[in-house]
Amino acid sequence: MIEILFEDEHLVAVHKSSGLLVHRSWLDRHETQFAMQMTRDAVGCHVFPVHRLDRPTSGVLLFTKSSETARTLSEQMAAHQIEKHYLALVRGYVHEAGELDYPLKVELDDIADKMASQDKAPQEAVTRYRPLAQVELPYPVGRYATSRYSLMAMEPLTGRKHQLRRHMAHLRHPIIGDTTHGDGRHNKFYRDHFGVQRLWLIAKAMGFSHPVTGEPVWIETELEAEWMALFETFGWSIRHQDYLIRP
Repeated sequence: MIEILFEDEHLVAVHKSSGLLVHRSWLDRHETQFAMQMTRDAVGCHVFPVHRLDRPTSGVLLFTKSSETARTLSEQMAAHQIEKHYLALVRGYVHEAGELDYPLKVELDDIADKMASQDKAPQEAVTRYRPLAQVELPYPVGRYATSRYSLMAMEPLTGRKHQLRRHMAHLRHPIIGDTTHGDGRHNKFYRDHFGVQRLWLIAKAMGFSHPVTGEPVWIETELEAEWMALFETFGWSIRHQDYLIRP
């Protein structure tokens, strides 16, 4: 459920599978496996999270081996100095690249945030996106005789909760498998037709300055087998190198 992508004496980056929690949460008390504990066991020392991935999102997850390096990278993250690149499968055809500047209200949890203010102003949220591939399937989902989908590369320039999922929904191109902000008809079609239930969003690559050496670091993961099986069905390339996000 995790694969080590990069490790040195200060950092470790892993590939987190879809459905795996980053760390323990009292909201999911029945869960017994967590990326943080699995990474700690794999490298033999305590690790500190630098960022989070939503449970249904797979891909690159970065930890440090000390609180000091975690603090340095967190400062880079807050200053928008860490590049984060994602791939997603969305509903409909997206024909052009763009940058969406659309503020988002804070998403509050009914239980964990029940004491938080409900009146916070929307926060700045900016996402760059570009289409990589498109497919039209001969199956009706909703009122149309066929169904269209696009593979998107996305780079969040800010780090709001569910930013990519909410921004794509705002553009009327929700991410397939998104049960909160997505289209339930298309989610059901993918579950029933392709036999895979997941959010089709992956944290593909990350770039940053090493917190100790200052050297540039680029970490990129491969698409999981379920992505490649879907791409083969669509007639898209199944060569991993065709989906690399190079610095």
